[in-house]
Amino acid sequence: MTETPSTTPGRDSQAATGSQPPRSLSELDPLSLAQPSVRLGSLLAKLGISLAIAAVFVWMLHAGAMPLVPARELWDGLRGWTVGVYLLGWSGVHLVRAARWKLLLAPLAEVSWRRVLAASFLGFLAILMFPLRTGEVVRPLLIRERGRISAWAAAGTLAAERIVDGLVLSLMLLVALSVATPLDPLPDSLGDLPIRVSIIPGGAYVATLGFTAALLVMVAFHLWREAAQRLLERVLGLISAPFAAWVAQRLGRLAQGLSFLSGVRHSVPFLLATVFYWLLNAACTWLLGWGSGLEGFSFSRACVVTGVLAIFGVLMPNAPGFVGAFQFSLYAGLAVFYAREHVLGEGALFVFLIYLGQMLVTFGFAAWAAFAGGIGRDASFLAQPGKAE
Repeated sequence: MTETPSTTPGRDSQAATGSQPPRSLSELDPLSLAQPSVRLGSLLAKLGISLAIAAVFVWMLHAGAMPLVPARELWDGLRGWTVGVYLLGWSGVHLVRAARWKLLLAPLAEVSWRRVLAASFLGFLAILMFPLRTGEVVRPLLIRERGRISAWAAAGTLAAERIVDGLVLSLMLLVALSVATPLDPLPDSLGDLPIRVSIIPGGAYVATLGFTAALLVMVAFHLWREAAQRLLERVLGLISAPFAAWVAQRLGRLAQGLSFLSGVRHSVPFLLATVFYWLLNAACTWLLGWGSGLEGFSFSRACVVTGVLAIFGVLMPNAPGFVGAFQFSLYAGLAVFYAREHVLGEGALFVFLIYLGQMLVTFGFAAWAAFAGGIGRDASFLAQPGKAE
């Protein structure tokens, strides 16, 4: 279904319908209110790249003797009750992750809890299943509403969310590495692969610097948005004036999603919720690691493993289901503290259970969103955002 174009000419009409200056540029806008067209070639290319990434990681796991499925005898040492508690705990993690988005959306418009949670749960599943994290566009498309929240502004909140997540994670990883007791020296191999585990601490420093720089850029752009837009439009105008105007307009809408930075009412609670979210995530990881039989698996070690998994195995463009990179990152995190026989022994059971548990929770909450969250039943919500609640 497509929207009926306004009969009133002019800039206001373009803003209302979400149209672009030149018609050809609309194809560059994945967040347009118009019904998107699916480019089969582009989709297949992204799918092919993501599957190639998965194939490389699966091959590395096989070559490094890091199993995707643990040996049967390893299940004898499992404290079974911890699996159930982990599922409950990580359900709480999933809920906090979704709920904190409301704090970023609040300066734009009031959005019901049900809608925020439903859009988030479906968006999380899309991120998990779509190639190269292209599922990131789903949440903005589900939460947009004509005259209140544009998809571009919603996308701006997600960009901020990603930057804050990355910075909190990298800082948590650095602090946990200083508190925990890694192997000394760190192994020269990961499983049977000649990959130095020492890349983990180095990667933590690089990630911290990168996300700190991104945060500073985000804040500077929020403070001097108009100047940045004019500069960008002037530079791109040397190539194409219509394209420059289109980019500047979208950049302005994207910047609206950073409105939460204007005061502490929303920014501080969001930061606190993010810190709590990742610490709770690490606590769940600690419980499952202990339950899987990993001796001496402290909370600080769990923070390291959680940080390595999130930064290097989840936040990056990935294969559908994060297959391969997810498991590889967990093995790498464990190798900081455990000898090879424990990483490939009890560690294999831990890696299998944490992957399975997170998949079950993600699919379960998405099922609620699709069938009871209101979005799945309301077809007009997707086709005509202006009529959403």
